[in-house]
Amino acid sequence: MDIRDTKKRLAEMIIEKSFKYRDHPPFTLASGKTSNYYFNCKPTTLDPEGMNLIGEIIFDMLADTDVTAAGGLTLGADPIANALAVISYQKGKPIRSFIVRKDVKGHGTKSAIEGNVKPGEKVVIIDDVITTGGSTITAIERVREAGLMIDRVIALIDREEGGRENILAHVDRVDAVLTRTEIMSLYRKV
Repeated sequence: MDIRDTKKRLAEMIIEKSFKYRDHPPFTLASGKTSNYYFNCKPTTLDPEGMNLIGEIIFDMLADTDVTAAGGLTLGADPIANALAVISYQKGKPIRSFIVRKDVKGHGTKSAIEGNVKPGEKVVIIDDVITTGGSTITAIERVREAGLMIDRVIALIDREEGGRENILAHVDRVDAVLTRTEIMSLYRKV
């Protein structure tokens, strides 16, 4: 399967497992806003086929980089970063995964970052869905505090509601595997 076919299959899975649309009542998002559509990516990102597709696509997106690790705010980023780690290892160019904690532990190392990463490494911030960009920006701040260098942000889905622009105030590059426009276009054809 070439990368376009892989992306198309992933979009189909997202529509089938992770996308909801309704006119009334609208969904309440983490940001507090309401919307007629909702993405719960976990049924796709935790599915074996979904993980494989996501890992393949993001590995392809990073083919021209020298990043050593990828991760983001737990829980949305975790299966995506892990999928990338497995696929990258299988392809001979390992990219480790890491987790950014929402709340720093009050015991042990008291680390905000879990994983085998060291200051100075070039990393990618991962998120499942970008709406306002708040959780991604939190991950960016914690990763920088740990001394990691951010190459870019990659989101599975950009809802195209200003989050990308908010994140671009903190990093130079934000990519999305899929956008709301792409998902809605395919959804209307189904």
